[in-house]
Amino acid sequence: MASSNLAPDISEKVLGDERWGCIERIAASQHFRGSARLKDFLFYVSDCAIREAPEEATEQQIGIRVFHRHPGYNSSEDSIVRTHARILRQKLTAYYAEEGLHDDIAVEMPKGHYLPVFKKPHAQPSPEPAIAVAAEPTIPAPLATPQPVGDTKSRKWLMAAILLLILLGVAGGVEFWTTNSTQSNSQSAVNRFWHPFFSEDPPLVIFSNALFTGDSTNGLRYAQQQTTQDTQAAGNLVDTYTGIGELTSVYSLTQLFDAHKAHFILKRSLLMTWDEAKSQNLIFIGSTAENPSLRVLESTRDFTMMATPTTAGLVNHHPKPGEPAVYERAEHPLVKDYAILAYLPGVQSGKHMLIFSGLTTFGTQAAVEYMCHQDSVAELLKQVSGPKGEVRPFEAVLETTIGGGVPLETRLVTVRVH
Repeated sequence: MASSNLAPDISEKVLGDERWGCIERIAASQHFRGSARLKDFLFYVSDCAIREAPEEATEQQIGIRVFHRHPGYNSSEDSIVRTHARILRQKLTAYYAEEGLHDDIAVEMPKGHYLPVFKKPHAQPSPEPAIAVAAEPTIPAPLATPQPVGDTKSRKWLMAAILLLILLGVAGGVEFWTTNSTQSNSQSAVNRFWHPFFSEDPPLVIFSNALFTGDSTNGLRYAQQQTTQDTQAAGNLVDTYTGIGELTSVYSLTQLFDAHKAHFILKRSLLMTWDEAKSQNLIFIGSTAENPSLRVLESTRDFTMMATPTTAGLVNHHPKPGEPAVYERAEHPLVKDYAILAYLPGVQSGKHMLIFSGLTTFGTQAAVEYMCHQDSVAELLKQVSGPKGEVRPFEAVLETTIGGGVPLETRLVTVRVH
């Protein structure tokens, strides 16, 4: 029997079914090795299918039984079941294209449903009998008529033309190889840095979701850091605003993950639970002022945010010679912004946490875009890579110029490797 947290709940009747043997083979395959959550998902819904209990394979029930969500959780806000279902479908397709090519039973999970379907693979059509065809009589080719050899001068011009073509081809090949080699080296920088987050278990991407008081007509202001009950008692809690930069950041991450055939689970900050945080890699998008989850964590210690009525900046708690104690910029006009970029250990051992925290929404956007481009990631890795090429935990400060309401140019200001 395949090992799983759900395995003890499987009945003897299900365990004796040939379809369950198929599920165990799939779970033990290379495609599912190391994917404990996907195995549990597969075991649970397959058990429901074999027992003919579709009412137990709803999104709510899977979220509660497989992903330990509390009863009645809001599945429209929490996409963990849908995300893993999409990955499971992809894994099943890959399995049957390779290891399961000759399996007697095929398992499919139709789109829009979570209950798997067991099918017999389509029989391969029998080859049609060969029909003997009389061979065409061979007609000897006419002897080639010897052609007169051109004069020496013509032959020299011909040889020169051929040599020129060869040289151009070699030059083009060298340029092509060099370009592709450079792209390959640059690509490896993104792969090296993001590898922990491209894993089988999708990370949580937690975007800003600030608490405001007031309304959009008369003005909004940050709610005081008080208990939710006190804020709700005031009767004017607003938690439906997220910055433009955070929106663009999520779009950039979506492109990056899609390009690497990876996935993430998107959460607004106020809906994140610490049960999730303990077991997954985390990516925070937004400043501590607008991402309440970051206030609970012990996150950055080398650089933190400060604000006054007229200025905002990052406090440099351990300035090196020549560095300012505060990276400061004026609130108006907003032509420059700073952001903290941090790669730190996660809540649980073996997990990681990535923080993109700008003074404004533009700084956050600039930091995410910086880590999605090959050249800038390679620049950072030169300073944070260990002796074996590993990425060491670090905190960094980025500075970006702003024009026309968008970040234009971003540079790495300083780095602290832990």
